[in-house]
Amino acid sequence: MQTIPCVIFAGGKSSRMGEDKALLPFGNFPTLTQFQLEKFKPHFKEVYISCKSADKFDFEASFIEDNPHYHDSAPFIGLLSVFEQLQCDAICVMSVDTPFFNAEHFEKLLYHDRGQSSIIVSKSNTGVQPLCAIYKKEIVPIMTRLIAQKKYRFSGLFCKIATTYVDFAEDEIFENLNFPDDYQKALQRKNNG
Repeated sequence: MQTIPCVIFAGGKSSRMGEDKALLPFGNFPTLTQFQLEKFKPHFKEVYISCKSADKFDFEASFIEDNPHYHDSAPFIGLLSVFEQLQCDAICVMSVDTPFFNAEHFEKLLYHDRGQSSIIVSKSNTGVQPLCAIYKKEIVPIMTRLIAQKKYRFSGLFCKIATTYVDFAEDEIFENLNFPDDYQKALQRKNNG
């Protein structure tokens, strides 16, 4: 079991989906968030849910709400809020809408952590996956500066700090549920095993 915390990011606007995807049913669970939570619980000592507000969830979990000091909504702000509240050395980060990335994939990221990088991030043919990654607390000063400048792109962080890119051959593990059609395809894939 991993002692590094796992944080599931479920605070997005879901504007392309048309409804809050974190609350959509998935697998045998009432919500996609619960599916992700239960999937990672056996593998991590602590699993948290990062969100704008925990009020939208009707189940018990360890929630980390975005710091209200930051008025914008972005995963970047969620990540800084997590480090501000957890006071830990590193975290595994997972997007709620990437249901096929699992603990085994995190094992691969952790294996490539040689202690020389502050970020260990997944990469596939479709590109870099900032929300399937490991981040260390030494990124906080740089993140704070970028947020003050309203620069929320992870690429702006990666180019300023030591980052290890871990290649994955399987693009399908990074399938995001952005649109209703993506969600329906993921449901079918999950049902087909």
